[in-house]
Amino acid sequence: MGTYRYNSRNFLYLNLRMKNIEVILCDGENYKVEFKESADKSLASEVCAFANASGGCIFIGVDDNGKIIGTDVSNTARSRIQDTINQIEPKLNVKISIYKNIIIITVPEGHNKPYSSAKGFYLRSGPNSQKMERNSIIEFLQAEGKTYYDSIVNKKVLVKDNFNKAAFEDFLRKANISNVLAFEATLINLGCAEYVGKKLFFTNAGALFFRDNSNDVFYEYANIACALYKGTNKVDIIDAKELNGGMVENIENAVAFFKKHLNISYEIKTLQRKNILEIPETALREAIVNAVCHRDYFENGARVMIEIFDDRVEISNPGGVPKGITNKNFGTLSIARNPILASLLHRIHYIEKMGTGIERIKKDLKDAKQQMPKFSTSGFFKVTFSRTNVTEKGTENNTENNTENNTENLTKSQKIIINEIKKNPRITSEELSNIVGITADNVRVNLSKLKSKGLIERVGADKGGYWRVKV
Repeated sequence: MGTYRYNSRNFLYLNLRMKNIEVILCDGENYKVEFKESADKSLASEVCAFANASGGCIFIGVDDNGKIIGTDVSNTARSRIQDTINQIEPKLNVKISIYKNIIIITVPEGHNKPYSSAKGFYLRSGPNSQKMERNSIIEFLQAEGKTYYDSIVNKKVLVKDNFNKAAFEDFLRKANISNVLAFEATLINLGCAEYVGKKLFFTNAGALFFRDNSNDVFYEYANIACALYKGTNKVDIIDAKELNGGMVENIENAVAFFKKHLNISYEIKTLQRKNILEIPETALREAIVNAVCHRDYFENGARVMIEIFDDRVEISNPGGVPKGITNKNFGTLSIARNPILASLLHRIHYIEKMGTGIERIKKDLKDAKQQMPKFSTSGFFKVTFSRTNVTEKGTENNTENNTENNTENLTKSQKIIINEIKKNPRITSEELSNIVGITADNVRVNLSKLKSKGLIERVGADKGGYWRVKV
C-alpha cells in the first residue's frame, strides 16, 4: 500500500504504511480518524466532513474502541462504497485500501469546498462530524473565500429603479474617476452591478453605496444607530438618530453626531480659530469606517452602533474580526470581510492603507495625549474611547486678552452652564447636570474653571448663595 509517515498529532493519509495502522487504532478516533463498524448510510456524510476539513481516514470494520471486528472486503463491497462516495457533490477522489479484513478510506482535504452529501453539508469537529446549519455554512464559505456578502447580486434591487445619481457622482469626484463611460459600465467595473439576463441589478456593495433608499426595505439592518445617553448606563436616552443613507452619507452623518454631542475646545494661534473635539475626529472617523466596512452583513439582526455616555464612546459592529485575525496579528494584518466595500472606500481615501486603521486610531490618540482605546473582538467588534474633561487650549497672539476672547474659548458644556445661570442664578449643580447631560462632579469642575477665568462668581455661601455672570 505504499509508504507513509505517521505523526499522531498531524498526519496525512496519502499512502499508508502497514506497521502504523495498529498504532492508529490504539490511539483511537480524533480529528483525522473515524472508526465505523460497517459502511452504513452515514458514510457519505463522514467523507464530506473530512473533505471540508483537513482530510483524514475512515476505518470500516473497527468498533469505537479501535478493535478490529472485520467487514466485507470483496470487490462488490468496495464497489458499493465507491458508488456511495460518487454521490458527493462536487466529485471527490478518495483512496480505498484493504488491511487484513478492514477497509480504509483515505480522504484528502478538498480543493473545491464545500462538499455535500444527500443529507447536507458536514464538517469535522474534533473526533465528530457535524452537520452545518445555515449560519455555519455561510461562515464556512466566508472563511474559505468562496463568497462575500458585498459581491452577491441582489435580484430585488434593479439599478434603473434604485439608482442614486447624486451619490454616484459624489463618489466619482472623491475617487477622481472620469465620468466618460456610461454609468452602467462604471458600476460593473467597480463590482457594484451585474447583468442577469438583460436586467442590471446592484450587487450588495453597489446598493450600500448607490441605491436610492427613499423606500428602502432591503437594507434596514445596514443602517447606523446612534444614541446619546445620560450617565454611564443604557437607561436614559437624551438623543437618538437612525442613519439610513448610502455608506458615505452615513459615515459623514455619524461624524456630525459626534460633533453635536462631544465637547469642543478651541485653539487660537492665528487669526483662524481651530475647533478641537475631545476625542480626535480622525480616530472616530477611522473607527466608523472600520465598523461599516468590516461588519458581518450576513448578520441582519444587529446594526452598527454608535453610543455616547458621560465617560466613554462605544462604536460596535456585528461579526467580530474575520477568521485569520489573532491577538498577535490584530491591527497589523488586513483580511477584508467585504473586499469590494474596502476597495470603494479606499478609492475615495476613506481607507488610506489596508490594515493600518487600528494603528492610526492609536496614533491619533497618542498624539492627542489621550488614553488608548479598548478593543473587544468577541461576537461583536467594539472600540471604546474614554472621554476626557477637555479644557480649553486657547491662546491669543493679539496683545489684547479680554473677556470677550475668554467667552469664545469655552467648551459647549461651559457655554450652556453660563446661559442657564443667567436664567436662574440659584441653579444647583444637580440641575445643571440634568440640563447639560454631564455628571454633577463634571459640572462643579466646569464651574471652578469659569470662576478662574473671571466669567462667573459665587455670591454668598454655597448653601443659600447664588451665581453671578460677569460677562
